[in-house]
Amino acid sequence: MARQAEGVSGVTNKVVEFDKLEELPDSWEWVPLGELMVEPKVDIVDGPFGSNLKASEYTDTGIHIARLQNIDRNLFVYKNIRYISSEKAEQLDRHNFKPGDILITKLGAPLGKACIASKKILYGIIVADLVRVRIRNNNITREYLTYAINSPFLVKQFERHTKGTTRPRVNLGVIRKLPIPVAPQNEQKRIVAEIEKQFSRLDEAVDNLKRVKANLKRYKASALKAAVEGKLTEEWRKKHPDVEPADKLLERILAERRKKWEEVELAKMKDKGKEPKDNKWKKKYKEPVKPDLNGLPKLSDGWVWSSVDGLGEIVTGTTPSTKKKEYYGGDIPFFKPTELNQGYSVTSAAVYLTEIGAEKARLIPPHSVMVTCIGTTIGKVGFSRVHGTTNQQLNTLIPDKRYLYSQYLFFACISPFFFKKIIDNASSTTLPIINKSKFAALPIMVPPFKEQTIIVDEIERCLSIIDEVDLAVDVCIQRAGHLRQSILKKAFSGKLVAQDENNEFLVSSLK
Repeated sequence: MARQAEGVSGVTNKVVEFDKLEELPDSWEWVPLGELMVEPKVDIVDGPFGSNLKASEYTDTGIHIARLQNIDRNLFVYKNIRYISSEKAEQLDRHNFKPGDILITKLGAPLGKACIASKKILYGIIVADLVRVRIRNNNITREYLTYAINSPFLVKQFERHTKGTTRPRVNLGVIRKLPIPVAPQNEQKRIVAEIEKQFSRLDEAVDNLKRVKANLKRYKASALKAAVEGKLTEEWRKKHPDVEPADKLLERILAERRKKWEEVELAKMKDKGKEPKDNKWKKKYKEPVKPDLNGLPKLSDGWVWSSVDGLGEIVTGTTPSTKKKEYYGGDIPFFKPTELNQGYSVTSAAVYLTEIGAEKARLIPPHSVMVTCIGTTIGKVGFSRVHGTTNQQLNTLIPDKRYLYSQYLFFACISPFFFKKIIDNASSTTLPIINKSKFAALPIMVPPFKEQTIIVDEIERCLSIIDEVDLAVDVCIQRAGHLRQSILKKAFSGKLVAQDENNEFLVSSLK
C-alpha cells in the first residue's frame, strides 16, 4: 500500500493539501521532495528577489543566467542565453546552478516544467522565476526525479497550487513538499532507460512529421509558383487555344476605368453648373502606373504583365479616432494585419465599427485583396469575404470582378514571386514599409479570364489536400505529446517496467 509520506499533507505551521495519493507497488514510497534532499533549504532554492537581479544588469558575456525561456519539459533550451558579471554572480552565489542540477519553473504557464541543467554551462545563476534542485543523495537519480516532476500527477499538483492569473506562480514551500513516487534505486534506472527508449522513438516520429510539414510548405509554395507561371494550366491551354488573351482583357479594364473617371468628372462639372467647351479636361486623367519589365521572366502564351495599379482601385486604410465612441461597437469588421491570419477567408475582426466609423475608415467590398504594407508581417495577404474596413497598415486591391477573378489575384499575391517583390521594394527602416505608390507599381502576372478560374480551381484542390494532410500531421504531433504523458503516468505508477520482488525499499535509506 502507498504510504502517506510525512510532510506531504503538512506537518509544519502551514498545511499544504495535495490530491489523494495513488496506490504504488509495495516497494515504492511517496516522499516529499524536500525529504529526498540532504539539506532541503540549501539544495532546493529559488532565484534572487527581482530587485536583486534586474534585466538592466544582463550582459552579452560573463556568467550564464538561466531564464524561463531556457526551460522546457525534460529539455534545457540553449537559446537566447544572457549573462551577468562575475562580481554580480558572486553576490548571488546562493542561487547558482551546475551541470546535473534540476531546474523548475515556478512562474508562467504552464508551471512546473523541469529539466536537467545543460552540460555546456559549468556555473550559472537562476532568475527569480526558477527553482534549482541539487541532488546529493545517491539513492535518487536526477533523470528519474526530473521525469517524475514532469509526470501527470505532479503537473496536476502544480496546477492546483498555482496563484495569480496575470502572472501565475507557485510558492517555493509547495515545491519542497511535492509528493514524489520513489521506486527502489535499481528500478529507477530501469524506468529511466525504458522512458528514454520510448521517448526516443517518439522523438524520431515527431522529427519525421515535422519534415512532412516542411515538405508540405515547400509543396504549397511550389504549387503557387507553378500556378502564377502558367505551368499548372499548360495542358488546359493546349486544349483551349482560342481563349481571349489577357492583353485584350487589360485593354477593356483600362477603357472601362477611363470611362468611369470621365463620368465622375462630368458629374462634378454638372453639379457646379459647368459645361466642358472642349476635351482639354480629359488630359487630367492619370493613367495607371506601368510595371517595370526589366528582369521579369517570360510569360506563358496569352498572359500579360500588369502593375497592381492597372488591375483595380488601391485603398490604404485608416484608423478612426478612438476618442469617438460613436465610431466603435457596430457590426462592420475593422481589419488589421492580425485578421489576415484568416488567409483565404477573412470574415471576422477583433474590433467592429459603426456605419459612421466606417465612413472614416473607407468601406471595402467582399472579394478584395488586402496586403500588409508595414511592420514585421509585411507582405501578409488576406481575402475579404464580407464588407469591411481596414487600418493604415493595409493596402487593399479592389478589382473589377467583371474582368478579373479576385480569387486568382489573392493567389498571385501570396505567391513567392510577389512576396519577394514586396520585400525587395520595401524601405529598409526600423520597420519595413512599402508605400502606396511602390505597391501600385509592383508587377503581377495576368492570365486570360477563363484561365484564371481554372487556376483557382486547381490551386484550391491542391491546397485542400495540403491542408488536410497538414492537419493530420498536427494531430499526430499532438498525439505524441499525449503519449509522452501516458508513458510518464505508467512509469510513476509502477506499470512501465516489471517489478523485481527482490527489490527492497527503506525510507531511512534515502539520505
